[in-house]
Amino acid sequence: MRVGLYFGSFNPIHTGHLIIANHVINSTDLQEIWLVISPQNPLKSHKSLLNEYHRKLLVDLAVENNDHIRSSAIEFKLPRPSYTIDTLTYLHENYPQHQFYIIMGSDSFSNIKNWKNYKTLLTSYKIIIYERPLFPVDPALLSDSILVLKAPLLDISSTFIRNLLAQKKSIRYLVTESVFEEIERQKFYQ
Repeated sequence: MRVGLYFGSFNPIHTGHLIIANHVINSTDLQEIWLVISPQNPLKSHKSLLNEYHRKLLVDLAVENNDHIRSSAIEFKLPRPSYTIDTLTYLHENYPQHQFYIIMGSDSFSNIKNWKNYKTLLTSYKIIIYERPLFPVDPALLSDSILVLKAPLLDISSTFIRNLLAQKKSIRYLVTESVFEEIERQKFYQ
């Protein structure tokens, strides 16, 4: 099976994440997309992170009725911080029947030289990049294994959502209704 791996903190997951995942499914021959919840991104502060199991619950709620997009807690059992190359090595060894693709925004791709073993990522894996404003893709890094997609983008972020919650403002419609209800019920990020 051809599986796209969309890595993220998903702190919390929002409609922008889901729109990107759905667009990638519609625009490629991938059969599934796994939203890989990263417990600890080595390039981000973990101070404002909601517990990874709570983030997984929110992702599960967001994709509960989708046959092509699912959540993955694979990095929960791997050493921390989470490095994409280590996760891919683990997945390749444990799921040899799948062909894995990396899904990332052009903002992340512009920073790829800071990733662990980034040259191996660029040469050994297929990468699907969705363009983000202000982050053009460096043509010098492109190859036959990289697909660049134009994608519908919303100018929302998990940080924006957390800030709204801290100010006791509504996040309705920025997240799915089930995620909204769970955040309200559990008082996450407040």
